[in-house]
Amino acid sequence: MAALNSVRWLTRALVAAPSPGAWRGLATSAVSRSASRGQAEDVKVEGAFPVTMVPGDGVGPELMHAVKEVFKAASVPVEFEEHYLSEVQNMASEEKLEQVLNSMKENKVALIGKIHTPMEYKGDLTSYDMRLRRKLDLFANVVHVKSLSGYKTRHNNLDLVIIREQTEGEYSSLEHESAKGVIECLKIITRTKSQRIAKFAFDYATKKGRNKVTAVHKANIMKLGDGLFLQCCEEIAELYPKIKFETMIIDNCCMQLVQNPYQFDVLVMPNLYGNIIDNLAAGLVGGAGVVPGESYSAEYAVFEMGARHPFAQAVGRNIANPTAMLLSASNMLRHLNLEYHSNMIADAVKKVIKVGKVRTRDMGGYSTTTDFIQSVIGHLHPYGG
Repeated sequence: MAALNSVRWLTRALVAAPSPGAWRGLATSAVSRSASRGQAEDVKVEGAFPVTMVPGDGVGPELMHAVKEVFKAASVPVEFEEHYLSEVQNMASEEKLEQVLNSMKENKVALIGKIHTPMEYKGDLTSYDMRLRRKLDLFANVVHVKSLSGYKTRHNNLDLVIIREQTEGEYSSLEHESAKGVIECLKIITRTKSQRIAKFAFDYATKKGRNKVTAVHKANIMKLGDGLFLQCCEEIAELYPKIKFETMIIDNCCMQLVQNPYQFDVLVMPNLYGNIIDNLAAGLVGGAGVVPGESYSAEYAVFEMGARHPFAQAVGRNIANPTAMLLSASNMLRHLNLEYHSNMIADAVKKVIKVGKVRTRDMGGYSTTTDFIQSVIGHLHPYGG
């Protein structure tokens, strides 16, 4: 019990610290929290870690089924609390949003699918996806783009990280018609949030042994907005003399990623640029189906696919690639300090891809989602699963 109290004290200190680098302390927070809730009603398995699960839209429910099947086979001590939130399936309301938020605030950790945002304007400019991220202050989105052994693409042996500020910028939902036929859409950039994401990027680079951070911007055109973001990155960079710092204009960054992605290590950028670069970079290593992602606040950690896409055309066809979601789930387990189970699942997924006998259609194969799940489960056996 004394050890748990010590862990809780350390976690509170990290969360209270002004540095966004405290995000890693969430692992101990989640561990101590779940231990103290061992007899809570939602935790049906003694000693299991409670995790909020939001399947989302498209193939999200099918991917979550894959995660649950693999977790069951690997005897992972996690109990999922499922909540359904969807703007396209009439499963979105203030009540449901509050239920999801309460669950995530209680558990501190979540695994979510893509909550699709319809393009039609129905009176509210802010999507449920964005409201979720803002209410939890999930300011930092991290996408680790890494080549998978055995699966060849145009560029192999890639290993880069994209860090995106995702609570302001072009996604501020501030739009209005100033005159008939004239729409103004406001992009919000603040010093506080720009410094916070820049420090998060440099803290991440330091902790992970990375050597360079590249700030991506369009300050040559948006001189005040992106100019402030760039200035903040430059100021934070001075605090990390051992990390090389570069800047690059967003359009040039897109071209350089296609031509020579090996020059990049950690990239940090505002909201919209990050959304675009996440998807572009995912395409370099196999597509949205293979890249995991995660989002952090000072208190919460949310694990998801790196390139958010609902794959609506694949719903019900048993062809979705569960790789990204399984790797995200593995990262979640590492965050919970379940290193053994995290490595077991990640290694099994990577072995299936390396062997190459079972591949879904997006990777050039003919295997079904079920085939892939069963193959992953089969590769858990060396760990005694």
